[in-house]
Amino acid sequence: MLQRFLPLLAMTFFICLFIVLMQFLWKSIDDLVGKGLEVSVIGELFFYAALTMVPMALPLAVLLASLMVFGNLGENFELTAMKASGISLFRIMKPLTIVMILIAIGAFFFQNNVLPVAQTKMWTLLFSVRQKTPEVEIPQRSFYDQIPNMNLYVERKNAETGMLYDMIIYDLSRGLDNTRVILADSGRFNFTEDKTRLYLHLYTGEMFENMRDNSMGLSSASSGSYLPFRRESFTEKEVYFPFDANFNRIDEGGIRSQYVGQNISELKHSIDSIGRQVDSIGNIYARDLLTTPYFGMQARSYNRRTGAIEQHEVPLSGVHKLYDVDSLFEAPDPGYAKSYVSQALAKAKRQQQDYQYRSLVLAEQAKLMRRHDIELERKFTLSFACIIFFFIGAPLGAIIKKGGLGTPLVISVLLFIVYYIIDNAGYKMARDGKVPVWEGIWLSSAVLLPLGVFLTYKAAGDSAEFKFDGLVKLFRRVAGREMPRALVLKEVHMTDVNPADAIAMLQSFLMLEEQEQQMVKRLGKFAVFARGPAAALQQPLNQLVDYLSNTDDNYVIALLNEYPFTPTNRRLAGMIGTTRRLLERLGATSDAADAHNTPDNESEHTS
Repeated sequence: MLQRFLPLLAMTFFICLFIVLMQFLWKSIDDLVGKGLEVSVIGELFFYAALTMVPMALPLAVLLASLMVFGNLGENFELTAMKASGISLFRIMKPLTIVMILIAIGAFFFQNNVLPVAQTKMWTLLFSVRQKTPEVEIPQRSFYDQIPNMNLYVERKNAETGMLYDMIIYDLSRGLDNTRVILADSGRFNFTEDKTRLYLHLYTGEMFENMRDNSMGLSSASSGSYLPFRRESFTEKEVYFPFDANFNRIDEGGIRSQYVGQNISELKHSIDSIGRQVDSIGNIYARDLLTTPYFGMQARSYNRRTGAIEQHEVPLSGVHKLYDVDSLFEAPDPGYAKSYVSQALAKAKRQQQDYQYRSLVLAEQAKLMRRHDIELERKFTLSFACIIFFFIGAPLGAIIKKGGLGTPLVISVLLFIVYYIIDNAGYKMARDGKVPVWEGIWLSSAVLLPLGVFLTYKAAGDSAEFKFDGLVKLFRRVAGREMPRALVLKEVHMTDVNPADAIAMLQSFLMLEEQEQQMVKRLGKFAVFARGPAAALQQPLNQLVDYLSNTDDNYVIALLNEYPFTPTNRRLAGMIGTTRRLLERLGATSDAADAHNTPDNESEHTS
């Protein structure tokens, strides 16, 4: 078993890892193209990205490998032979179960020790690549603005020599008001040796710049409506622009201190620190809310010695005496009342904005703590997911008995999509605080665990309910495309069909069909719910088909093949039509037989 399982697990793991790595490349292609990165940098980024994709690729690989192994055993009847020899399914799965426990333990240490380092280095490299200045690739007949503080137009260029012709350069390094314009017949770009500046060698041109520089004592106001400028002609000129073309790595400390770069002990410490900070800030805000005076009246105070909020009694008469609101509107000048109301509303809005800002601060801290909790719970979910997928894939492969790569791949992809959707939904609910973190992160495992237990129980009992052929029939029946009957004339049959008995059976069956049809019509608008199997017709239909299949009439056999295996109310009208045609056919046959057996025919036959 190990010789079959381990090579398949390694193969499927690298295939799944390659697929998810291509997904990462597709998402990050815009950050990598056109940056002039070295192959070693790209290879290092892909290596760390592959390590971060292991939690997604490993469960899918386990599911696919276990499906293929046990599907091949069932398809080649090796599993049947082992069970016939007295070896139970659990004994067959025992060595692989031990291997899966070891893989789960290794996955936990990978999540705790390797993954934080890999994520730190990957995000550090990715942020460094995003900050890398793109390569200078100047197009023809269009303005190029990828060089900081510079716009460049080139009419044509020589790709072999690198020479640029008919150039227009807008130097914006001193601001839009002090733009410098350079026209040149030709020129060439180069970098300095340290690659921190762009060196531009120009030939035969002119340079224009205005004199609107306060440091020179000139301004547009002093010069009237005209703006002085300077014009310079040159046959050869060198211009330098700051342009850092080096690849500079950012410091890993910022990423290392985030939740993606911490192990279990560091995450617990961060959660405790953030929790204490949230509680402290919340207590301060609550104390301020209780002790802040409103309209000059303070009903509570904070005792610094005891740390408690003390309540003060305020006489109601004093309140009414000091704050008689009605008297504001009875004043001789109504402008005072409007002014007082406006001031009160403005003060209330300021206080509301202040508390909203405080609530946002607390919400951000609570969200940060939830992200740490999510990362902590995910240290354990990978190991558990691998075990669950093994106990789904192995029993399911033993049940469907289909090996190879086709059917197991389809089933495993469908199951993994369901797992990914549930896991992503639980993660978002936990991140947004809609459910506790442990409920959201363990939601996918809680949903798939009963499925694994159920499939293992069915496979251990050699259940035939989930055979591949049975599943195909079930899907065809649900889709309304059930396999047709394939009755043919029997060369030898033990029982002859008596037309009178057949007609009696058909009339009885027709009566049952009409009663079923009347019941469906009485349901009215709820008839759609009655389009399921017609259970009352199943046994009479089987008896009718078994009896009439002994006929010698090809037309009767063709009509019997029109009956479905499972009668449904949706096909009831067609079944009634088939029954009536059978009655007509057997009635005509019976009349012909009676006419053939008259006394005149018998005397002629005797003579």
